[in-house]
Formats: sequence, structure tokens, C-alpha cells
Amino acid sequence: MQSSKRRAVITGIGVIAPNGSDLNLFWTSLCAGRSAAAFISRIDTSALPSKVACPLRGFNPADYLAPATANHYPPAIQYAIAAARNALDDAAFDSASVEPDRLAIVAGTSQQLHRSAELPANGDRPRDTLSILINGQTGSGGSAIAHELGLAGHALSLSTGASTGVDTLAQALALIRDDDVDIALAGAAETPITPGFWGLFCASNDMSRECEEPARAMRPFAANRDGFILGEGAAFLVVEELSSALRRGAPIYAEIAGFGRSFDCNGSNGTGGTGFRSLGKALHRAGVAPHEIDYLNANGTATAENDRAESVAIKQTFGQHAKRLQVSATKPVTGHWTGAAGPLEAAICALAIRHRTIPPTINLTAPDSECDLDYVPLACRGYPVNAAVSLNAGFDGSNTCLVFKKFIHF
Repeated sequence: MQSSKRRAVITGIGVIAPNGSDLNLFWTSLCAGRSAAAFISRIDTSALPSKVACPLRGFNPADYLAPATANHYPPAIQYAIAAARNALDDAAFDSASVEPDRLAIVAGTSQQLHRSAELPANGDRPRDTLSILINGQTGSGGSAIAHELGLAGHALSLSTGASTGVDTLAQALALIRDDDVDIALAGAAETPITPGFWGLFCASNDMSRECEEPARAMRPFAANRDGFILGEGAAFLVVEELSSALRRGAPIYAEIAGFGRSFDCNGSNGTGGTGFRSLGKALHRAGVAPHEIDYLNANGTATAENDRAESVAIKQTFGQHAKRLQVSATKPVTGHWTGAAGPLEAAICALAIRHRTIPPTINLTAPDSECDLDYVPLACRGYPVNAAVSLNAGFDGSNTCLVFKKFIHF
């Protein structure tokens, strides 16, 4: 039975990111505006217009997985396991402190997580056939994390396109509020920097074609913006029922107050901002008035349509408060993680609340005249963030929103 008294708080954060897989390094580089963008070498881009992304470098699966099993998993699952482990460590989690059926893992990706599973030409059976069959399913992320970290309970995997990552957190929130579990480990991983995805995004004309300065390639809300840059990695959060967190003495970053989802059948960048109806839904469900929001982490893809539609939606939803609202887009530092952008940017909101600091929108020297809000340009800003919003939109027309509040014990 659902209980409105059950509150969900974030007690652990784990990231495997291009700008830092140590949480402190990740946050420091984000606030300093140090972009992880670089020219891509793993793909032949000589005949392609886009050449810059935020690749994950220096990741060693042996730091998180036993050598005997590390090669059984494709990179996305390796990143997911690593980020999940980091999140549990950050939460000071001890599996002995919770009944197995009171724990859930909710993992996501918008891609198939399989590697090539073709049989050898001579018909010999691969030694790890079972592993390949299991990992060849999109839904293998949750079970892989459970196996590797020795966790029983619920093991769920989601693949809902660009909204995947936010949907894992929404599912975690529902499981806690419905009294199914007390602790949920939720997040997503993506590895979109592959020849197939690269070619498709180049064909869509949505990726930046900046070839001179990689760090300046992505410029959300700027008059001269020309698209996003891809990134890769994983982000997981420990979402915990409040009394459980207090009983454990766990650190609390923020409370997850509400979630909203909507779909624009005309595409994610519907005119008039109608494609971002999830924003109003999330605020309503959270019981938070628009004027109470201090910070909004924007979808901010640096495409002409998205940035304008998002700015319109913010003005429609927040009214007069829109001019006072602090908005920033952090994808120029991390890259666009497609389906995993949601938990990454949820983590950023939680860290903004914890550290009383709003990360900047880098590269914004000359805003588009139709993007006329406070986008926290160029430098981070100290501010006591009591409530924050993370807004995400997908290429398919889906959009999702999460509302976070500073934890207050009452």
C-alpha cells in the first residue's frame, strides 16, 4: 500500500565519467568548467563532419571486477557495475543491514549491451556462451550488477530510449513510496561513441561540427551553437527510504520530491515548449511551487530547436520567477550521455544542493536573443540551493523531469 509518509532520499552517488570517476574530481572539474571534450581516435572521422566527443579514458575494469569475469561484460555493463559499486561505497552500505527483499537494483541503457556473439567459422562453441547469451539482452544490466556485487532482492533493467536513466530513478522512487523496498540502487550506463551511432548522429545534423577547439564544441543557448557532443559513462544513485537512512546514519545529499513524464507526438522540440509538460507535472507531484525552485539543470543540447523550446517551457511554467531562476547546462563538460544523462544530471542536482554551488554553462559568451534566461554563464555560482529540477528530453519526443529538495527532518 502506498504511503505518502515514505520519503526517498539520496544517500550515495557513483559516477564513471569522462571528467572524473572520483566524485570529488568529477564535481571540481564540473564547477571549474573543464570540458572532457577531445578529438575522437577510435572512429575514422576523416570523411565525417563531427569529430569531437567526451570519451571515457583510463578506465580499468580490473579496478572493479575480477579479471576472470571482466571480459564477459561489454563496456556499458562494466561502467554500470563500477558506478554502482562507487555509489554503494559512498553510501557506506552494508548488505547485512538490509533484508534481501527490501533491496532493489534498477539499471538502464537505451542500447543493446551485447558484444559480437558470432560463432567461429568452424562452428566451435565459445567457452563463455552462457555469458554471451545473458549479456546479449538489453535487460542484463540489473542482474549483472547483482551478481558482481553479491546483492539479492529485486534486479530490474529498463530500456525506454532517451528517458531510460530518469525512468530508473522514477522506478526507484515508486518502489520506496509503495513500501516494496527500503533501498534502491538506480542508474544507467551508455557507450554511444561507436561507428554506427556516430554515423547516425552525423546524418541527423544534431552533433557539433566544431573542429578547431574541442572544449568549445558544445555551446548551449549560444547564438552560434551548432549541436551537442556525445559522451559515455555511468551514473548510479542510492535512493533510500528516510527512516532507513537515518537508522544507518547515512549521508543525505537531497530528497527526491517528485517525477513527471510526458510525450510530444510532434517530436521532442515541439513549438511553444509543449514538449516539456513533464516539468509542470513533476512540480505538482512534488508539492513544490514554481517560485521555490532555485536551480534547473537543463536538457541543453545546443540545438536550435531544443534550446529555444526549453527556454519557452521554463518561462511558461515558472512565470515571473523564470527571470530569477538559475539555469545551467552541464553537457558541454560531460558530453551527452543519451539514455544515461538523467541519473548523471540528477547527481549534479544533488551535489549542487549539498555543496551550495551551481555549476556553469560554459562557452556561453553570446546568448541567442530568444534564450534570455539566467544560464549561469562561464563560471560556477555559490548559492544556497534548497530545491532543484533536472529536465531531460529525448529525440523521440519523450521528456522527463525530477524535483529534488534539500533534506529537512520533520
